[in-house]
Amino acid sequence: MTAIPVEPCTFALFGALGDLALRKLFPSLYQLDRAGLLPAETRLLALALDAGEESRHLATIAEHLRRHVPGAELEEGVLQRFLARLDYLSMDFLQAEAYAALADRVGEAQRLIAYFATPAALYEPICAGLAEVGLAERTRVVLEKPIGHDLASSRKVNDAVARHFPEDRTYRIDHYLGKETVQNLIALRFANSLFETQWNQNHISHVEITVAEQVGIEGRWGYFDKAG
Repeated sequence: MTAIPVEPCTFALFGALGDLALRKLFPSLYQLDRAGLLPAETRLLALALDAGEESRHLATIAEHLRRHVPGAELEEGVLQRFLARLDYLSMDFLQAEAYAALADRVGEAQRLIAYFATPAALYEPICAGLAEVGLAERTRVVLEKPIGHDLASSRKVNDAVARHFPEDRTYRIDHYLGKETVQNLIALRFANSLFETQWNQNHISHVEITVAEQVGIEGRWGYFDKAG
């Protein structure tokens, strides 16, 4: 199999001190580094509202990496290399002037990935801020679910993003769709003649999903008050 070359980029993670980023995204990026899939020139920018010493926030990220990366896969040399890529910038995503500081950090980098690990209500101001400082043309954006709370709000968010980013540079992700059980539902439905004719809108009134997790709300009241 021929390996596809990976171009270096600057990866800007909005909401970098949130639960999703600390428990899932940073460990996943570490695993990419460990697998040799992050070019040496790739930089990581952690963006969040929290002010204070940059070293303190970087230490928080390092602590969560040690906690959430399986012990057998946590290699000190790789961890230090990963952390050396990382910078932290405190910014209010609703303040237009904050994006000038981000543009200074990005510098002349030709490829920027903006990953939105934030509530969908912030997608529009973030996109507008990136466009205002001239970063939109060299940026690809990644939108985390949920994108809105109903069809109308989802369309509103997508329209706001589309004003600044074309579809071929917009990526929507729902990591739960990649879970093995969810993937297997497709095969179960179409590979089974009994279910194929019955599993449709004519015979199913609703689908109820219960996910029993060990991790609780843990301070994320603001998110769950709106998302349920």
